[in-house]
Amino acid sequence: MTTAYITVTLIAIAANGFSGIAALLHLKPILPGMAKAGVPISWLTFPIGTLKTAGALGLAAGLAFRPLGVAAAIGLVLFFVCAIYTHIRASDYSPQFYLAIGFLALNVAALAVALQANSLSAIAIPLS
Repeated sequence: MTTAYITVTLIAIAANGFSGIAALLHLKPILPGMAKAGVPISWLTFPIGTLKTAGALGLAAGLAFRPLGVAAAIGLVLFFVCAIYTHIRASDYSPQFYLAIGFLALNVAALAVALQANSLSAIAIPLS
């Protein structure tokens, strides 16, 4: 595993895990942004909190089994594309909109380094 892969993935695990748990616990600071975007509070548990937490767990499992990490990163990228789309449709450009853009960038980076590390291991030439 490359240092970049491990570093970016650990940061993505921490960020998505925190965000997912915050949604599952319905932390008060995230409620106004969700209301502005037109997201029902009931969605914080499922699908929002559940999917973010599952994505973080998938990224963690990907440290041991790379294809699972790639799948989790793809899922998180799709999740945040949808989150940004939801904010745009609601004309909500609050800080949570920009935070979603940051999460999208982080998860795209996690996907890119996972694919890069995977392709490097696939082309490695055995020395024996």
